[in-house]
Amino acid sequence: MTVYGDLGVRTIINAKGPATRLSGGVMRPEVSAAMQEASGACVDIAELQAAASRVIAAATGAEAGYVASGASACLLIGAAACMTGLDPGRMARLPDAAGMRNECVMVRSQRNFYDHAIRAAGMRIVEVGLPDRYAGAGVRDAEAWEIDDAITERTAAVFYVADQHARPSLAEVTAVAHARGVPVIVDAAAQLPPQENLRRFIAEGADLVAFSGGKALGGPQASGMLAGRRELVMAAALQHLDLDIYWDMWEPPDVLIDKWRLKGAPPHGIGRSCKAGKEEIVGLLTALRLFIAEGDAARHARWLRDCETVAAALQGFLVTVTGSNETRSVPTVEITLDADRHDPSGLCLRLQHGEPSIVVDPAERHRGVVTVNPMCLRTGEAEIVGREIRRALDDL
Repeated sequence: MTVYGDLGVRTIINAKGPATRLSGGVMRPEVSAAMQEASGACVDIAELQAAASRVIAAATGAEAGYVASGASACLLIGAAACMTGLDPGRMARLPDAAGMRNECVMVRSQRNFYDHAIRAAGMRIVEVGLPDRYAGAGVRDAEAWEIDDAITERTAAVFYVADQHARPSLAEVTAVAHARGVPVIVDAAAQLPPQENLRRFIAEGADLVAFSGGKALGGPQASGMLAGRRELVMAAALQHLDLDIYWDMWEPPDVLIDKWRLKGAPPHGIGRSCKAGKEEIVGLLTALRLFIAEGDAARHARWLRDCETVAAALQGFLVTVTGSNETRSVPTVEITLDADRHDPSGLCLRLQHGEPSIVVDPAERHRGVVTVNPMCLRTGEAEIVGREIRRALDDL
């Protein structure tokens, strides 16, 4: 009996990708082993986070780094850091940000569900731009001058959601923001691969960047890393760590927190509920090292083999393997269904209800397309996915 079987919970074959609602992906044995080893001893979490800071800084080119319970958690503590700086009194008041710089400028076309993270910290979003290119009314989106116009004495940060289609460019945004003395927070949760993106956003001027630990990195699902300027990472750490300790006995590592720059220790901060355990921190750092060691080409080849296996099982149907020559991307299998015979939603539900249960991606169902993403497939599962999709299509 497996641990899930003992709980009466079905396991699934995840052919959609590392979605949180599907529990993310499957960690490599080395990551699981590192987490198990970490669980067998106690450490000072601030010392462990200081070590994590060094590893993340080396991987990203940032001054410092930090681990929290996901990219969303990193955005929350990053937003808090931009509002409070190193003032423990302000930290104690959040999410009441009255009297602080508490506005965040954001391009309207980049708004999404996840910006709730920065609003939860007490920030108010100020939208700029009209995304005519998405509305079909024209070709324009927000421009750098609009961000500049929106910055006032109340602006704590500019929030930028990284994507290959995002406008204006990050370099334009950071130039405008820095000219006005305002930091830029980048949501890069799902921007790996390519591997170069670990360093790209910092190189383009971002002050804080949040990455998911449980997606392409292959770390624990409840992990994320924040990389950026040392002072901002320090402010984020102060609002995340357990600080229930006497001042005279508090000895945080200088590389993470310079205690003597503070007028006192803040109480537990707004990020306290976003804590990462020693297991998650060690697991993420292990996964980060493995991700870098594997490299984009080998990772892409591994995923592409699974895509080709699925596609081979579906000969006779309209199947396209996307991204086969783009080693910086994630290849996928797109299955275009015959509208007279097959319903995309019906196919997805048939697979979910099957034995084994298989979850594919229905995001393009409006085009009659169902997608297989190989990122979370384990050894041998591509053959099962191909076989079961063919069986379902033949029966429908």
